Amino acid sequence: MVTIIKLLKKEEVASGTMAFYFEKPEGFEYRAGQFADYTLINPPETDAEGDTRGFSLITAPYEDHIGAATRLRDTAFKRVLRDLPIGTEVKLDAPYGDFTLHKTETTPAVFIIGGIGVTPVRSMVAQATHDKTAHKIMLLHANHTLADAPFRTDFEQFAVNNPNFTYVPVVTAEAPEGWTGEHGHVDETMIKRHVSDLNAPIYYLSGPEGMVKAMRQLLVNLSVNEDNIRTEEFAGY
Repeated sequence: MVTIIKLLKKEEVASGTMAFYFEKPEGFEYRAGQFADYTLINPPETDAEGDTRGFSLITAPYEDHIGAATRLRDTAFKRVLRDLPIGTEVKLDAPYGDFTLHKTETTPAVFIIGGIGVTPVRSMVAQATHDKTAHKIMLLHANHTLADAPFRTDFEQFAVNNPNFTYVPVVTAEAPEGWTGEHGHVDETMIKRHVSDLNAPIYYLSGPEGMVKAMRQLLVNLSVNEDNIRTEEFAGY
């Protein structure tokens, strides 16, 4: 579907990270985890990268609006997006992608995610929580600091509402005082601490390209079936 939508709201969801919420077009259907292309209409500035970017749909299909979130880098597109007045129209081209939750509810899902790569996961966990599916879902979400973790409050609430969802924030920089959670980079020991049967889940990897490749190799080294590893790389965000 290609259509024009209006910006309804924008808010900071982590340090240097902003979410943008748009009206949901009538009849627009998608699967949690898919993404959309957004095109700025007559922006005041542009650059060689153009006026279109793809962002995961952070909102779940049951929600009455659609959203995107991004780290605010200093590019023409990001500057214009950040400063868009409420009510501004943009062009939506969606949905795309197949980074979506598997259907077999008896098979667990383990998300190993870096930073802003969590955007499609927010949609998937929200929908699974809403639908009360039986998927056992675990999210290992690595960020430099807790302040850098997008949608932390949402995931904490999903963990309260969904007994099948476990949220494991991972701090890779200096841990805050009194922090008792996971600290350091995700490694074999950390994964084994949270995943009792390494061959049971479908693994979802998302985030910076280097992190995704490293996590995939880590899982392969742990003899995880490569057919059970799904990836989404976030380049240049």
